[in-house]
Amino acid sequence: MQARLSLSSSLRMDSEIPKALAIVDPLLDVKKTSEERAKAADTRVVVIGLSHKTATVEVREKLAVQEDNWQTVGKALAALPSVKEAAVISTCNRFEIYFVTADVHKGIREVTDFLSNQRDVPKRELRDSLFMLSGDEAVWHALRVAGGLDSLVIGEGQILSQMKRCYEISTSKGGAAGKVLTRMLNTVVSAGKRVRAETGIARGGVSISSAAVELVEKKCYEDLNLDMNQLDVCILGAGKMARLLVQHLMPRGVKSITVVNRGQERIQELQAQFPDANIIPATLDQMLPTVGKSHVTFACTGAMEPILYKDNLAGCMQRATMLVDISVPRNIDDKGANEVDGVKAYNVDALKAVVAANQARRQRLVLEAEDLLQEELKAFGSWHQSLGTVPMITKLQGRADKIRRQELAKVERKLSGLTVQEREVVQRLTKGIVAKLMHGPMSHLRTMDNVDNYENTVKSLESMFKL
Repeated sequence: MQARLSLSSSLRMDSEIPKALAIVDPLLDVKKTSEERAKAADTRVVVIGLSHKTATVEVREKLAVQEDNWQTVGKALAALPSVKEAAVISTCNRFEIYFVTADVHKGIREVTDFLSNQRDVPKRELRDSLFMLSGDEAVWHALRVAGGLDSLVIGEGQILSQMKRCYEISTSKGGAAGKVLTRMLNTVVSAGKRVRAETGIARGGVSISSAAVELVEKKCYEDLNLDMNQLDVCILGAGKMARLLVQHLMPRGVKSITVVNRGQERIQELQAQFPDANIIPATLDQMLPTVGKSHVTFACTGAMEPILYKDNLAGCMQRATMLVDISVPRNIDDKGANEVDGVKAYNVDALKAVVAANQARRQRLVLEAEDLLQEELKAFGSWHQSLGTVPMITKLQGRADKIRRQELAKVERKLSGLTVQEREVVQRLTKGIVAKLMHGPMSHLRTMDNVDNYENTVKSLESMFKL
């Protein structure tokens, strides 16, 4: 929306100009909006984070934030001196903070110090694992994340819904996203939807859950001397990951699926959704006996610390078993679990080898998706840079309107016999002429995509129009 300036703020009419002619261009009606947009333009988007590419699960779980706390952490970050806006996203494969700052170096230092102090992680350890991007690189990263191109499993759909939640949480009441992050997150979510609609990158089983099931399919004979259709499976948790696990286990024909969850309503929902699956409900107090008699256990709860570890597993195991943890923070202490006889434990990082073959096959689709994302990046970049044109456009409009009013004041006596309607016609005519003359320079400013050219043009306009 174009800026407006109030009559009382900065475009007071010269005392000799009659009030009847004091009709100010509505484009100059609110000075505050122009100042805010100019301030927003003098900033850069920055992303700091960890992902499956830069840090092990042991490091990622130290910074993991439950979805219920995304907004709280975002507000705390936005309260830092150099940070103007902030948004947080935390998943099993990534932890990322998007923020807006006028000083990239100070902003990064303050955010890094915040993470180190809040999570009691030494700065050296953080620096070894964190990635940091700013400007177009940060926006490009966000676009690739939403498009599923930065995921462990290329094209997986869950990250898009997680990015959408990041947008909803950070832009809702109490959120810390402002003008720039709101626009950026909205852009990346829309871009993610477009990638999935216009390319084939999302076709097929592409999720962490599908990769976990594929891992079991590849390893079950080696680890258990059993085929998939001989397996009794246990799933810890009954959320979205569990639903996807059931969805991918069904075609493999496993013998049974026991779902362990605190509340039974979600298990009943799974039973209703998959009536052909042999889903058996179990409560938390039945967890260890159920794990002990299952061939495979998948862990995907919201627990912030391991719920299966060496000591409690050692006393309950009745047969050889595979433990597959797809949660961050980890639900299973895989190092300790692997010390128990008959147990083979895997964490989410073990999925990398499973999906490597699929990645090469999907590279052509990645290139198609990136072509679409480049369009979205350019559109956001143009919008962000256009914020910087507001001060100059405001000056041009103000200067032109001042000249228009001064010229009208010179012929005021000759216009004294005009009716109110005729005066309005004169106003519209003169304002129309000014608008036509200003249209070219202002359009040129809005569409410039080279910083050096923009600065040179601004200097020329200031000189020509004596701004």
